[in-house]
Amino acid sequence: MIKPHGRLLAVMAALAVVIAAAPTAGAADPPEIVVEDGVTQPVFGYTDAIRERVWVETDVDSEGDGNLDLVALDIMRPAATEEGLKSPVVMDASPYFTTLCRGNEGECIADVDGDGINDRWPLFYDNYFVPRGYAVILLHMVGTGFSTGCPATGGVSDTAGPKAAIDWLNGRRQAFDADGNEVVADWHNGKTGMIGKSYDGTLPNATAVSGIDGLATIVPISAISNWYWYTRLAGGRLNGWHNNYPASLSNTVTNPDRRSYCAPFRSVLSANDGDESGDYTPFWVERDYMPDVGNIDVPVFIVHGLQDDNVKTNHFAELWYALQEMDKPRKLWLTRAGHEEAFDFRRAEWVDTIHRWFDRWLFDIDNGIEQEPKVDVETDADVWEAHEKWPLHGTTPTHLWFRPGSESGPGGFGLLRLPGKIDQASFLDHTSQSENTIIGNLTSVTPNRLVYLSDPLEAPVRISGTPTVDLSAIVDQPDTDFGAAIVDFGPPKDRVSRSSEGVINASPPVETCWGESASVEDGDAWTDDGCYFETVKNINTSTTWRVARGGVDGLNLYDYSTPTPLVPGETYEFSFDLYPTDYIFEAGHQIGVVIVSSYPQLLCSGTGTACAAPNTNRPTVTLNVNNSRVTLPIVGGVQAAESAGF
Repeated sequence: MIKPHGRLLAVMAALAVVIAAAPTAGAADPPEIVVEDGVTQPVFGYTDAIRERVWVETDVDSEGDGNLDLVALDIMRPAATEEGLKSPVVMDASPYFTTLCRGNEGECIADVDGDGINDRWPLFYDNYFVPRGYAVILLHMVGTGFSTGCPATGGVSDTAGPKAAIDWLNGRRQAFDADGNEVVADWHNGKTGMIGKSYDGTLPNATAVSGIDGLATIVPISAISNWYWYTRLAGGRLNGWHNNYPASLSNTVTNPDRRSYCAPFRSVLSANDGDESGDYTPFWVERDYMPDVGNIDVPVFIVHGLQDDNVKTNHFAELWYALQEMDKPRKLWLTRAGHEEAFDFRRAEWVDTIHRWFDRWLFDIDNGIEQEPKVDVETDADVWEAHEKWPLHGTTPTHLWFRPGSESGPGGFGLLRLPGKIDQASFLDHTSQSENTIIGNLTSVTPNRLVYLSDPLEAPVRISGTPTVDLSAIVDQPDTDFGAAIVDFGPPKDRVSRSSEGVINASPPVETCWGESASVEDGDAWTDDGCYFETVKNINTSTTWRVARGGVDGLNLYDYSTPTPLVPGETYEFSFDLYPTDYIFEAGHQIGVVIVSSYPQLLCSGTGTACAAPNTNRPTVTLNVNNSRVTLPIVGGVQAAESAGF
């Protein structure tokens, strides 16, 4: 039988075991959930809920100290589980509970009364679901919070904790309290649902692709599906994620008193992260969950922001495409906001939907949620549409061929490819121009980009999915990047801002409550409620809006794993995806496509800590215009494009 390490016992010896109401003696029948109107009802207590902290031994030794890592679980479950109630688990696995904390209001866990048991629980899950018969578990990712080890920024040890916890919940592994007493989960009904945003949403993805038995559903919100895509793009390093970012993030989520201890582990991360090239290396293969997506055998509810410039939209889209291809039970919400919790951009609908989702897959309540439309898309601020699939029904990749411009004006594009000679257009690389410069003043000709601009649209055009750019190009240097942006250009329009992730607190401030609150007679030991400030969309007005962007490292045109220098003067035919989106161009607006070499606010052109390379040896790129095109996923395809005037 395994026992916790002595060093952990020494640190945690003062912790109490359980705060629990005594079980009712002589009960004839075990308590049961109450279902009305197709959903579980709040018939169990919150103040008297059992709160405990246990440790489960994993199968990894992340820092190589000879001891397997222990993962800490903060558990809250109805007191009725001591009387026979069988509860499923809603699990939020996170590295953030004691460092960056959780939610729009930055809630950390806290042991308020000093008894060694967590009293403050971030977010509303505990307040809302425990009274309805669920157990809620906050799992401290390996290397964070009260767990041991060092965080691996997407590596295999990250996932070891959730897998070990699910094993324990299903009787396949042991857990212990702070005093070394074994704790069993005889109250569990065998089903666990994982939910979370960002890193907390990434851990469900990583756990689901392992195919572990006992995981019943995942709800990844703004989640990573491939860590290479998070810090890299097509052979290049993304701007915004500085040099040795995996080690930096590992340091951030490690408790301050353990950061020096984990420094050697972080040095290994930095030595292997491949910043010098940006290529797809074995370091990133370990952190790529997509090759194992076929192992996902549980319903998946994805939530993502169409304007998320943190975890970009290819993360949700590629996972969704795979789930749709496999016809797995699934649901998708796409918001116009950025990197945000669904609770903070569609609160009432979110609480209702996630309630029914968990009731269906964790309590087996036949409430029909899987028969409802699978996809909700926010087309404008707080304007939502329901659809059965995404990309939307009738979407067709539609080729729009570039047409040459003039010395004083941009080029255009259309459905027909112009026959005859190949027109050429050249531009000079610029390694530090801003995105505003790249996509602004689209009717002007500048030396560092090429612009292709439609006529004002005669009818709306909606794109839904992944745009692609195909270029025929010549470069006079052995290396450069290629970048592109799709732009909406037209009369002033109100849009959900990218500032503040598109969400701000309502003014004047108002709180609403979602679930029960703790109440203690002898003081405020449990100062935990389900009350949060209401939020609203942050709106701005603009005439120019970046709809999608993308790029590729010129050394990796065809292979992101192996760099190949360009041959100056040789013609290259290549294509690259832009980030997926769903967007409506209104009638009267124009669609712009901008082609650049360096795109500094997207791809790093420099080395080390600098993204902007010096403006020396700047390549000239010559585009074979008639052989180049943008492919837009247009709802309605060619017919819709023709109606718009292409």
